[in-house]
Amino acid sequence: MRNLRKIEAIESMTRHHENIRAELVDWATAQPAIRVIREAVFIREQAVPQELEWDGLDPLCAHVLAWNDIGEAIGTSRMQPNGTIGRMAVIKDWRGHGVGRMLLHTLLDLAARQGLARVTLSAQIHALGFYQRAGFHVVGEPFMDAGIPHRKMVRELRPPGVGPERQ
Repeated sequence: MRNLRKIEAIESMTRHHENIRAELVDWATAQPAIRVIREAVFIREQAVPQELEWDGLDPLCAHVLAWNDIGEAIGTSRMQPNGTIGRMAVIKDWRGHGVGRMLLHTLLDLAARQGLARVTLSAQIHALGFYQRAGFHVVGEPFMDAGIPHRKMVRELRPPGVGPERQ
């Protein structure tokens, strides 16, 4: 709950590109739209078991949603309080239109505003290039998560020793 109050205290952060917008949302309010997207992408498309997808961490996370020009929710992602980004999902018809980039940059902006020195994520192997273009680098060996090969990735938000550490 403490994290939700932090999100509510942050001024509204919205990104616009063409006819797409992405913004931070409150989990309690946006949960229905987030669930529809993640169920479509992870549970139905990628066959991730429901018990792995719904890990109980969502109420603690910052969430971002993207909408198209007619108000349909088309993408979502989340960030845990420690700066771990995850659950990046974009509806199939909207992939390749910059939705994922908007979601990711909204969370990176939030992490920087919160004073985090770095963010991490577990990227599906096919998405490594996407995250590398956003400044992430691979660390560690490949691993399986929900039957899908992943790599851990890190992005430094500011040089070590500059300002207060939050991690």
